[in-house]
Parts: sequence; structure tokens; C-alpha cells
Amino acid sequence: MKNLILIRHAKSSWDSPLIDKERSLATRGIKDAHLVATTIKNSIPSKNLIWSSTAKRASETAIIFAQNLSWPLDSIIFRDELYTFDSNVLEKIIKSCQDSYENVILFGHNEAITEFVNKFGDIYIDNVPTSGFVSIQFETLNWSSIKNGKTNKTLFPKDLK
Repeated sequence: MKNLILIRHAKSSWDSPLIDKERSLATRGIKDAHLVATTIKNSIPSKNLIWSSTAKRASETAIIFAQNLSWPLDSIIFRDELYTFDSNVLEKIIKSCQDSYENVILFGHNEAITEFVNKFGDIYIDNVPTSGFVSIQFETLNWSSIKNGKTNKTLFPKDLK
């Protein structure tokens, strides 16, 4: 069995004239990330492969989750190719994961995340919002053969306010 947790980066700021990849989290995003992270503590398997996009807003979100869930910061693997909005690219990356990992947590971006969860999960989600958490379980031993997963849990900041 394979378990995948997809977390969309928290709300970012558009205040500074930066390139997209360098945008930081907004105050609301920081609060929402902490809120979701503390709420899902019991939904996270103990041994995980943790991947994050190298975009500043995604890496900051991953760090907030790590702080709240007591993950060592060096357990987060920052991957430039996860800075993608294309669900086909995201699928290819996930399917390339080593089969020795049962649980993968991935911090990334929309539209890729929403399209991925709608293709592989069994619950339609119109839009995975910022700081959104989606957990999908696959009845397979190989990441390369994931399909028709079961959406076990969704948690969005609006569910907690």
C-alpha cells in the first residue's frame, strides 16, 4: 500500500515585485499553515519521504509543517522540478518515487495538485485551496503503478475557521 499526502503551499504575498518563485507567505498563509499542521498531527504516518517545491512559498510551508510536526528540517528534500503547475509533470515525479517508501508527503502548487487529486482520488475537489491537505491511499506496492486511489482525508483552512 502507498500513501500520498499532497499539501498546497500556504497563501502567498503579492506585495513585493518579485518573480513568482521568490514570493513569500502572507500573514494569513502563515496562520493557515500552522492551523492545518497542528490539526493533522494524528493523520500523518510516522515514517515519511517529504518533498517540497523549491519555490519560497512552498518551502516556507513545508518548514512550518515540520516545526509543528517535529520533523527534522533536514528531512525535507527540496526539488526544483516540483515547482510545476502541470499535473502530468507532478504525476511523473510521484511515479518515480522509490518503492521502499510507503508514505510520501509533497508540498507543491495548483493547478497540478487539484488536477492530480481529481485524477487519482475518488472524491472530486473543485479546487485545493492554499494550505489544503489531501491524503490518498493506493492499493499497490509500486509508485509507478498508482491509479484509482482512495481519498482518505481532506482538510482545508475554511474547515477550521
